[in-house]
Amino acid sequence: MVRTIFLDQLLRLLLVGLTITSLCGCKQPEAAQSFKSTNITGIDSGKNFRLTDHLGKSRTLSDFKGKVVVLFFGYTHCPDACPNTLVELARVMKQLGPDADKVQVLFITLDPERDTQSTLSQFIPSFNPKFIGLYGTLEQIAETAKEFRIFYSKEPGKSPDSYTIDHSVGTYIYDQSGRLRLHAAYGQGVDAMVHDIKLLLDQ
Repeated sequence: MVRTIFLDQLLRLLLVGLTITSLCGCKQPEAAQSFKSTNITGIDSGKNFRLTDHLGKSRTLSDFKGKVVVLFFGYTHCPDACPNTLVELARVMKQLGPDADKVQVLFITLDPERDTQSTLSQFIPSFNPKFIGLYGTLEQIAETAKEFRIFYSKEPGKSPDSYTIDHSVGTYIYDQSGRLRLHAAYGQGVDAMVHDIKLLLDQ
């Protein structure tokens, strides 16, 4: 997964550059300056999606307005980054205590061929029953990945169904009004994530 982490570092550099450009000449609020994650407020991507959740319900980003949304892309057969992120987010929710009710974690699959509703409905809630898995057609996933500037590539395995997917890693965080605010790097840590989510909940 070295390639995946390297891609995430490139994505972070891109996001930082875009953020600096969008905020040039403007003083950031004190709260924004204290985020542990990369502040990407104002970036022109990640505005919406239309996918189906693991219970079969059609979903868009606006469905979760009023909550801090924590969103990332992956796939259930991922050997390390995806399950590690889910474990970390489950720990984040536990550490938030009662504030966890104001947070929604979303997992968007990049592997709709294998990550069916049935697969997601068993996999995602095993980390936390409130987590939501989202899937769509190959076309819908490609469109969503493009909207969020997510790189992913299907890599053949020893058999047709044993392929892996190289993909960008990292987590997007939205404030309660539905604005994309932060990009958290893979492996950033539970404490940093909890810190940033609490800041957004206080705004």
